[in-house]
Amino acid sequence: MSEILSAIESDDAVARDFEALPVPESYRAVVVEESDAEMFAGLPTRDKDPRRSLKVREVATPELAPGEALVAVMASAINYNTVWTSIFEPLPTFGFLRRLGGRHDLPYHVVGSDLAGVVLRVGPGVTVWKPGDRVVAHCLDVPLEHPDGHNDTMLDPRQRIWGFETNFGGLADLALVKANQLMPKPEHLTWEEAASPGLVNSTAYRQLVSVNGGNMKQGDTVLIWGASGGLGSYATQFALNGGATPVCVVSSPDKAEICRSMGAELIIDRSAEGYRFWKNEHEQDPREWKRFGARIRELTGGEDPDIVFEHPGRETFGASVFVARKGGKIVTCASTSGYLHQYDNRYLWMNLKHIISSHFANYREAWEANRLVAKGKIHPTLSKVYSLDETGQAAFDVHRNAHQGKVGVLCLAPSEGLGVLDHELRDRNIGAINRFRTSH
Repeated sequence: MSEILSAIESDDAVARDFEALPVPESYRAVVVEESDAEMFAGLPTRDKDPRRSLKVREVATPELAPGEALVAVMASAINYNTVWTSIFEPLPTFGFLRRLGGRHDLPYHVVGSDLAGVVLRVGPGVTVWKPGDRVVAHCLDVPLEHPDGHNDTMLDPRQRIWGFETNFGGLADLALVKANQLMPKPEHLTWEEAASPGLVNSTAYRQLVSVNGGNMKQGDTVLIWGASGGLGSYATQFALNGGATPVCVVSSPDKAEICRSMGAELIIDRSAEGYRFWKNEHEQDPREWKRFGARIRELTGGEDPDIVFEHPGRETFGASVFVARKGGKIVTCASTSGYLHQYDNRYLWMNLKHIISSHFANYREAWEANRLVAKGKIHPTLSKVYSLDETGQAAFDVHRNAHQGKVGVLCLAPSEGLGVLDHELRDRNIGAINRFRTSH
């Protein structure tokens, strides 16, 4: 690994230099182990602790198949799917790996759905990428052998999320990806900054901007739950860039200030204003929906949201359906507070509203989202960086919502701040790049 790192840090290493490097037989990786799958049985979700289940261990380097690339990972990041994997909810991921079979069906699961790094090897049939290329990866793993995937790859029946439904993810020194997951690294960003947008930026792009999601247009009012979080911070940026008006819902004054620093003006601190959408475990409170809707109208000058950017799920979904404008859209993914959504269908059906499901992004959408980052139009929301050995703590912080934006993880990178090539673009955007760091 030291030879690989030396080549990456060299100013003059070229493709043949990387091709000449020996590939290690094993590497460090963050894993969950199948033997631990019942370790949290009977515990409430909140009490399940990723620090107990996520382990750093040496794993065997997988064989490279046609159409794949082996990447030396300089940095990765934490997403909520790693939290789910680490607490074995809604079910252990080893079922995914068994169905996928082959190399992936192992008694351990290397997790992680983001990376920034350098290509070490490419498999047969790969012509666009070569060893030495500086890349980031999106997390859509799809073989594209089924006709349903050729209009929108997210509809392919064999579509999977890399590092969640496949093995050999990005929280490691090496990672195995399909070549069609790779995108150019934004060269004004450090390794840890470049690793952080991938999953959430692409997901927010499809959910809000793409014709497959909200198809946002100029002038739209967009209600964004968790507007300073991993997904919401990108949705807020897309709304502001695209001429829409975000109404940012947050849970603390610090998170409200983050949204203001991005340029948002309409902010609801749901904790300070005391919204309680559920009377108890089984019954929602429509009066709170109405109070929330009235507050939105107060902020917008009487307008209801054209689009609701919905991802908390069970806790907020009834309110989301209620407050959307007549004919409006509730675009949903993730369900971090619970998957069983309840809402009053009268407000949907009689007002011709639309519930649209959204899940990650296809390659085109991910590429466009990354292109906006590379051009300095959308900025990373990295707030804190951990070492690979601290991944359990990083996942625990995300699980407890004790973070803002995204949290990164250094893999091969020996320290923060490395990997920048375009210093001019970085200098022009340094305040926005560091927004979540300086507010932390």
